[in-house]
Amino acid sequence: MKRKRRIHTAEFKARVALEALKGVKTINQIAQEEGVLPVQVSTWKKELQGRLPALFESGAQRRHDDEKAERDRARLERKVGQLTIEKEFLEKK
Repeated sequence: MKRKRRIHTAEFKARVALEALKGVKTINQIAQEEGVLPVQVSTWKKELQGRLPALFESGAQRRHDDEKAERDRARLERKVGQLTIEKEFLEKK
């Protein structure tokens, strides 16, 4: 019989990942206590480790990243517009 897929809250994932990050218990122990697979605990731990540096970025760095993302988005929108025009032109032929 197939098991129903469980959906874990962000708070649950954060709590489990923090516990794994502390290193007091092994990942297998944490997984067994929480009723999840060890690979899932490892995944949440890696995700947490990857996102932690962003918490300490300066406001200037975040603004710079946001501006860069906005420039990239505008460039891509222009490209989509150009390709749309080219496609419509070629469809008329």
